[in-house]
Amino acid sequence: MTMRRFQKTIANILVEISAVNFAPDSPRTFKSGLISPVYVDNRTIPYYPEKWRTVIDGFCDTIVQNEISFDVVAGIAAGGIPHSAAMGYRLLKPSVFVRKQPKEHGMKNRVEGGIVAGKRVLLVEDLITTGGSSLSGIQALCDSGGIVEHCIAIVRYDFAEAARNFADANVVLHTLTTFPIIVTQAAEKGRFARHELEAINDWLEEPHGWAKRHGYA
Repeated sequence: MTMRRFQKTIANILVEISAVNFAPDSPRTFKSGLISPVYVDNRTIPYYPEKWRTVIDGFCDTIVQNEISFDVVAGIAAGGIPHSAAMGYRLLKPSVFVRKQPKEHGMKNRVEGGIVAGKRVLLVEDLITTGGSSLSGIQALCDSGGIVEHCIAIVRYDFAEAARNFADANVVLHTLTTFPIIVTQAAEKGRFARHELEAINDWLEEPHGWAKRHGYA
């Protein structure tokens, strides 16, 4: 299967299981403060084991095709944990997870599950928006002595901001599909009206000013 065809396969899976929500008339606010007419919730994927297997297979193929070497696989809490754990099990690699914030008691760690010092760590994510959460996790892994050179994720919104952030951190980002591809596949399935598609494409072109342009800010 070609890369483009596989990207469409993953996009169709996310649309079919309603992991992608299109709501241009009732937008959501991301943690970053960005207001969006779309929302991706990949936490539903493990509920569909056959489709989840396609995602995990895609991760494994990405590792082989890009000759990614690593000692430990890590997932960002909470969305990345099921996928990183499955990858660890599948590839017989140690698996850890990264908290978004340090524990308020005990050792107050962000990295849980084992020692990463001196080890190459592959970060697994479910979704990349601007990359802020992922890079915070990468910093936590590096602060614990880990070496992070690659991050693999199910989907990215394909923002230039994210590309710059990962480049600045010297981390290569690999994703199974992109949100523009998801939008195209959903449009072909007739998931929204023309005005809704125009609103979504407008957001993809320039997300930060979208809310003001459409009267939501």
